[in-house]
Amino acid sequence: MRQYGQLTAPDEAVTALVFRAGTLLCALPLDEVIETMRPLETRPLAGTPAFVLGISVLRGVPTPVIDIARLLTGRPGDVERYVAVGTERGPVALATGPVLGIRGAEAGPAETHPALLGASHRLVAGVGTFGAEPLLLLQSMRAVPDEVWEAAAAADAR
Repeated sequence: MRQYGQLTAPDEAVTALVFRAGTLLCALPLDEVIETMRPLETRPLAGTPAFVLGISVLRGVPTPVIDIARLLTGRPGDVERYVAVGTERGPVALATGPVLGIRGAEAGPAETHPALLGASHRLVAGVGTFGAEPLLLLQSMRAVPDEVWEAAAAADAR
């Protein structure tokens, strides 16, 4: 085993961006991340799920903004950073707490943790640890619900 900061991982660790999402510690595969930035002006969108904060313009592109803490826990998180990720239909900004850095991340499959088989099981690829805290390794964020894209397109058309 190799040691990556405080995160212990076997030889086939995924390089991931580690960040806070409310009370949770999360990691996202680095190859999904476009960039991180301070939160930008975000305009609300009617008709979207509660976890969608609205739409923002990232490098000239109208982009949905998702509160990742609310998506995972149902409760809003304190937003300190936006993490832009690529999806099949364009970028999405994840509103997160502090970004803690890039680490090698390895986690056991989420299916081995029955508590994660609720609504967020499709979002969590695995569960590991970071020091004494649980770490959620998130799945690809490439699939965003159609209603989010429809609301974003309607807002862009105005």
